Amino acid sequence: MERKYPHLSQPITLGNVTFRNRMFSAPMGGTDITNDGCIGPKSTAFYELRAKGGAGAVTVSECMVHPQTDGSHAYHLDESILNSLACAAYTADAIRRHGAIPSLELSHSGMYAGTYMTDKSKQKSMNQWGPSDATRPDGVPVRALTKEMIGEITAAYGRVAGLAKRAGFELLMIHGGHGWLINQFLSPMFNRRTDEYGGSLENRCRFVIEVLKAVREAVGPQFPIEFRLSGAEFVEDGYDLEEGIRIAEQIEPYIDLLHVTAGTYQRTFGITHPSMFTEHGRNVFLAAEIKKHVKVPVATLGGLNDPAQMEEIIASGKADVVYMARALLADPFLPRKITENRDDEIVRCLRCFTCMAERAATSTRRCTVNPLIGRECEGDEIQAAPVKKKVLVAGGGPGGLYAAYTAARRGHQVILCEKENELGGILKSEQALPFKHEMYELAGTYALLAERAGVEIRLNTEVTKEYAEQENADALIIAVGSEPLVPPIPGLDGDNVVVVNNYYREKDKVGESVAVFGGGLAGCECAIHLGQEGKTVHLIEMRDELAVDANVRHRPLLLKEIERYAAVHTGCKGLRVTADGVVCQEKDGSEVFVPGKSVICALGQRSRKDTVAKLLDAAPFVRVIGDAAKVSTITNAVYWGYHAALDI
Repeated sequence: MERKYPHLSQPITLGNVTFRNRMFSAPMGGTDITNDGCIGPKSTAFYELRAKGGAGAVTVSECMVHPQTDGSHAYHLDESILNSLACAAYTADAIRRHGAIPSLELSHSGMYAGTYMTDKSKQKSMNQWGPSDATRPDGVPVRALTKEMIGEITAAYGRVAGLAKRAGFELLMIHGGHGWLINQFLSPMFNRRTDEYGGSLENRCRFVIEVLKAVREAVGPQFPIEFRLSGAEFVEDGYDLEEGIRIAEQIEPYIDLLHVTAGTYQRTFGITHPSMFTEHGRNVFLAAEIKKHVKVPVATLGGLNDPAQMEEIIASGKADVVYMARALLADPFLPRKITENRDDEIVRCLRCFTCMAERAATSTRRCTVNPLIGRECEGDEIQAAPVKKKVLVAGGGPGGLYAAYTAARRGHQVILCEKENELGGILKSEQALPFKHEMYELAGTYALLAERAGVEIRLNTEVTKEYAEQENADALIIAVGSEPLVPPIPGLDGDNVVVVNNYYREKDKVGESVAVFGGGLAGCECAIHLGQEGKTVHLIEMRDELAVDANVRHRPLLLKEIERYAAVHTGCKGLRVTADGVVCQEKDGSEVFVPGKSVICALGQRSRKDTVAKLLDAAPFVRVIGDAAKVSTITNAVYWGYHAALDI
């Protein structure tokens, strides 16, 4: 067959290992690390799914090589720990049996040891070690590693590398970026040593070269070694791309693949993990420039999820391999869909950070668009229903669409009804915000998947109790969503007011001076968009803080954008809307006028409870999902819809 993306689909050989394509799964932390640092079964299933999905390599993250100086908060590989080697071997095998190459990331956190812990009291009780004496931004003191300790850590890299090879891993990624220990030695921001490990670039590279030599000695001459390097740190006191090139030249003789990432821990989160506010592939230029100066193959990553863009990266010689992390949470089968010319079925990552926020909150993993993530042990294959039934889905938003898709895959006869003339529900409003366009496109992808699974879609069709009974459905999934909350504030029904949900239809009504009434997530994102268009934007919020409904990873980046594009008025209760703006009441009772010839109403959503109540007895099996059950998130709507379909 003629492949649509031949460069992405082309094999690549590193050392004595051939990889089936150029699409690799980037390191993503495990979610069930045992107390003694073993890989749990949930994590094994997590990594295995990426192998099933067609990735060329799947990287297990992060195996800490020296727990004596790096804590016990991540994977270890240690023969003295019961089941440590076995768990690693089971994981490598789970990846390899699907044709992917299992890779293990070897790492040491250095001065940031323990920062992934949810129990911060334990973190504070640990000794923190780095290249130099220092105090972390959070006040934790850091002690300089002695030469003897450096030697112990170097030896540990070699020892763990040998065990990894024995366990069945066929590629090792040495993590030298993002502010972890090796990067701390490379970076003048962290490394202030005056001995042979500090000062000149050659001295700052000494530790990593010793590590790479130790790893090579342990694994042999043809075993592929990959090094992960921040091409630039993007902080004033760190190193830039020019010095990143020089570092790459220093380490090139000891590696088989140079993996170019970006940034440094705690200071460049939105660069290391590009958000929806930045362009896809914003870090590719680092790899492209470094590739001009080295002979080994180069890998790149950073918010990549578009096959055409990734194909161009390989075809044009910017890089030899593309890595994806979040994109393979959203759709683990993305590589297979690309190699099989089914790229129109790819469920794109939204870059919403639900995955990373859940990790921070509960040490588990979730994905907005893929309800299987974090629950792979429950099985990734949809089982056929023992009894085929007729299923009616009321509502064509994300939850309803995913429920219909899942029910159809189980063999049910599925009819999805949408009362409007377009699918998408609340996602339709996202089409007006360029940085959220993928969220709007999600409905189209889900609809395509549903149709190909056999779902009958009926637009301009409202499900009533009578309609459901006439269809004689065995099951009804109620996914009618929510409606905007528009309180009886004088003037809020004026001609100069646009409800945020309707902005995509009425954006021509919005002038150059805008007051956004409501500082939740929807209001903030609309304010950013309006500011990006060059409008004068004032953002009004009754609470003391903005976007309290945004997740902990997205919110800081969102607030930075707000600082750029809007004047903020918190602690202001809206009293009335006029032709020139909004009159508000501050906490002390005084009135303040916030200007805006146009007003965006973004005061929240409420469930369509009346509609739901009328449908509760319309079929033998009834399930209410998404905003119809509780105003929440797309994540919950999709997750509830998926499981509603599994329960029929």
